[in-house]
Amino acid sequence: MRLAALAGPTPCPCCAYAQVASIAPFSIAQLLRGRTTAHKTTATAARIDHPGELLIGGATIVDPRDGSKAVNMVVRTTQGRIVDVYPAGTKPDVPGARRVDARGLFMVPGYNDMHSHVLELDNPSGALALMLAEGVTGFRQMSGSPALLAKRRAGTLPIGREAPALHETPGSILTPFNAGSAKDVADEIKRQKAQGADFIKVGFVNPDMFFIAIEEARRAGIAILGHLQEGTDALAATRAGFRSVEHLGPGSTVWVCCSDDEQALREDSYRRDVIKAPPFKLPFVEALIMKRLGKMLINPAAFAKPADVARLDRAVTTFSPDKAQLVAEAFVADGSWQVPTLVRLRTQEYADRPEYESDEGLAFMPEKSVARWREVTARYKALPPQMIRSFRDAYPRQQALAKLFADAGVKMMVGTDGGSFLGPGLTLRQEFEELADAGIVPLDILRMATVNAADYLGRADTMGLVAVGHDADMVLLAADPLTGVEHLHRIAGVVRAGVYFSATDLDAMKARVASTRGSLQ
Repeated sequence: MRLAALAGPTPCPCCAYAQVASIAPFSIAQLLRGRTTAHKTTATAARIDHPGELLIGGATIVDPRDGSKAVNMVVRTTQGRIVDVYPAGTKPDVPGARRVDARGLFMVPGYNDMHSHVLELDNPSGALALMLAEGVTGFRQMSGSPALLAKRRAGTLPIGREAPALHETPGSILTPFNAGSAKDVADEIKRQKAQGADFIKVGFVNPDMFFIAIEEARRAGIAILGHLQEGTDALAATRAGFRSVEHLGPGSTVWVCCSDDEQALREDSYRRDVIKAPPFKLPFVEALIMKRLGKMLINPAAFAKPADVARLDRAVTTFSPDKAQLVAEAFVADGSWQVPTLVRLRTQEYADRPEYESDEGLAFMPEKSVARWREVTARYKALPPQMIRSFRDAYPRQQALAKLFADAGVKMMVGTDGGSFLGPGLTLRQEFEELADAGIVPLDILRMATVNAADYLGRADTMGLVAVGHDADMVLLAADPLTGVEHLHRIAGVVRAGVYFSATDLDAMKARVASTRGSLQ
């Protein structure tokens, strides 16, 4: 069924930033028109005081590596670490420890959202609390800045007790404004590494600069990942060291590799208009430009160009399942990762679906964010009917491609692209459901959220499992997570760094965020 969907006649749509780039060319003056106040974050981080000992007794521990289950176990934590795991009744009591009765519950490692933009918010406390309430105990921030990196060095990031841990963050996203020449690329990558960036994030750059950036990152000894660039060869990119591909591309990049008309399509996409860097430097230009692009990023599909949709239509109508299998095998061989963010693709391409008008996420969004989302959605609904049909028909094919990659053994992680109130629907629960609808089984989804993230981060010895020596980050579930994807979000409790949050605690946190439309204050 999924391969048949992949081979259908209608196009895969542009995705996220690739579609923003497709709006080019436009002038610097257009980008800077409007408010020019630089973004400021005033909140400071609340230090997590590690609690005393915690005993969680009676749970069935699920191992995401193989799906095995250990029944009626006790997990003991102290100072944010798991220090013992043993069958109930086999060891003496621990005086003074806090006890949690988990009989009848299932315990899994904490989830990791490996594509988030939560720290872009002026006050991310509410969004972070909502992530924790979904069982997210760690996240990868996918956009950064020199200011964010400075706050992390100083220990003043706005990440408090009721929040998941920040695993990684980049510096500024590579764009034509900081990566317009080979020298600019090399200087920017060296600068970001010196500032403490964990990786280099590519947004949209000239195709020639794209491969120069991969080589410069290799020389600097820092990972590079993000968005494949239109006009480039996806397989050449991952073979050269592009570590993690976001949003299944985005755009047509991966689809072109799966097409029987690959060469002509790549030449066509290489000739497309790209944003060009200004001939002069302006103070704060990057922050101002990204702020101006904010509305477009709510739903890039609403701003899509007909020529890009036509190219994608051609790519999908010439789709070859055999070539797609070879692409998957190449990704396996080069060890690259995929983060599909299906919920992000769905909210873009199904933007006119009525369920988003009643989505539970609207209750937590600031009113100005809801107003901006409605404005952009109205623009999407006004697109030519054929474009909307193309977008609507594309999404099942993207699900099918994710399933093909999963079946082939491509390394994959879960991510939502959420956290910055771009619109409703960007939650981990919904990402789990979309992956399951694609045909991926619950155990594989659990792996993508736990041990796969640990492997990617090089932290398999300290995270991703409920085991001695690992971080005390766990999720308690009310039903067996391997028998239905819906059980992965039947959350009965969350442990973050040894701090236990009951279902009642989590509900209270969500109510506080709803009452303030976006924060815990």
